[in-house]
Amino acid sequence: MPKPLSLAFDPIARADELWKQRWGSVPSMGAITSIMRAHQILLAEVDAVVKPYGLTFARYEALVLLTFSKEGELTMSKIGERLMVHPTSVTNTVDRLVKSGLVDKRPNPNDGRGTLASITDKGREVVEAATRDLMAMEFGLGVYDAEECGEIFAMLRPLRVAAHDFLDED
Repeated sequence: MPKPLSLAFDPIARADELWKQRWGSVPSMGAITSIMRAHQILLAEVDAVVKPYGLTFARYEALVLLTFSKEGELTMSKIGERLMVHPTSVTNTVDRLVKSGLVDKRPNPNDGRGTLASITDKGREVVEAATRDLMAMEFGLGVYDAEECGEIFAMLRPLRVAAHDFLDED
């Protein structure tokens, strides 16, 4: 699929300028618009890399999370908690991974109502290959060096703390 032609101007900068003229200066408008556009760009790039493996980035994240667990399995609720997504999204994601043979589901022996998701050998192979490919393209952030990536992480951290993603221990 060919890339669209580049505009001769930065549409976000133009929107920011028009915003200032209409409603006054609101730097957060330009910032959020840039963040949302960056999200679109990055998601499209990483999804294109994991698509040949039958994955989306969300499914890839779930597989990685399972590989990080001691036994290669987690409860559905723990997956949702760690990925910070709604239970319905977890069910959809895991069910698609099960359908692809990358994950198995079974009742949680420690909780009669819960379900455990466990990564299969095929899932481990796929996550390793996809990870190599994502690392090779630097998760779409190759235009930044390591220090700049650290700055981006640090800059966005207070937003995640304010959203109560985790307890801030710093």
